[in-house]
Amino acid sequence: MTKPDTASTDIAAMPKVPTLALRQICLSFGGVRALEDIDFEVYQHEIVAIVGENAAGKSTLAKVMAGVYRPTSGTILSDGVPVTIGSPAVAARLGVAIVFQDLALADNLDVAANMFLGRELNRASFLQTADMENTAKAVLEQIGARIPSVRYPVANLSAGQRQSVAIARVLLGQPRIVVLDEPTSSLSITQTSEVLDLIVRMRDLGHGIVLISHNLADVQAIADRVVVMRHGRVVGQSPMSGVTYEDIVAAITGAVRTLPAPAVARTSRVVGAGGADGVVF
Repeated sequence: MTKPDTASTDIAAMPKVPTLALRQICLSFGGVRALEDIDFEVYQHEIVAIVGENAAGKSTLAKVMAGVYRPTSGTILSDGVPVTIGSPAVAARLGVAIVFQDLALADNLDVAANMFLGRELNRASFLQTADMENTAKAVLEQIGARIPSVRYPVANLSAGQRQSVAIARVLLGQPRIVVLDEPTSSLSITQTSEVLDLIVRMRDLGHGIVLISHNLADVQAIADRVVVMRHGRVVGQSPMSGVTYEDIVAAITGAVRTLPAPAVARTSRVVGAGGADGVVF
C-alpha cells in the first residue's frame, strides 16, 4: 500500500484558506445535542481522518458537510465564503460529495449503469451507452480501481470492488471534497489495502478527503491529519506525524482531554493496516 507523500502534503504548504471549513457548528435533535462547537477544516490534496467511539458524532458531522443535516447554529465556509448547505444538491454544487456506508448500489445493474444512475447521458431520447461506459472506465482507471469490466454486474463484485464503484460514482461530479464514511469497515485485509491505495490516489489527484474510520491502523497508514471526536465535540486534532497510536487511543477513550500539541515527529508501535493488530473503535 502506498504511504502518504509527506513532502507533497506538508500542512505548512497548504493554502491559507480551507476548501471547506466549519466554525462553531452545533446540531440538536430536540433536546439532544449531537454536535457542539465543532471547528473543522479540510484542504485539497490532503486526507483528514475523523476518529472516535460509536456515537461520538463522526457520521453526523459528515452529514452536515454533505447537506443531509442542517446545523442548528454555526458557520460553514467554502473557500472562505459563508454558505448554507441546505441539501445534498447544494453540497454537490459546492464540490462536496459523500460515500455512505451502505454504498447504495443497484445489484441488478452493471458497473457503468450504477455510476450513471440518475444522471444517464441521453441524446435525442436515446441512452449514450458507449459514452457512459468509456467515461466510467476512464474514471476507474484514473483511481486505479481493479474492476474486470464496466459491463460486469455489481452483484458479482467483491466488497472492495463495490466500494471502488461507489467512490468512482461520486467522482463523476468532479468534487473537490470527498467524504468517506467507514470505507473499509467490511473489507478483507487485501481489499482494505486496495481501497486505501485508491484513497491516496484521490488525494494525489487534488481531492480533499475526509476519512471517517474506526480502524486506527488505516488512519495511521494514509491520513495527513487526524481529528478526534468525543461526545459530539472535537477534543483534539493534529498532523499525523505529531501524534502516536497511543495518543489517539487515549484521546478517544477520554484517558486524556486532548491530543498533545504537535512539536516533533513521534513514534509508536507498528500496526498493520486493516489487520488484527489494529485497535478498532
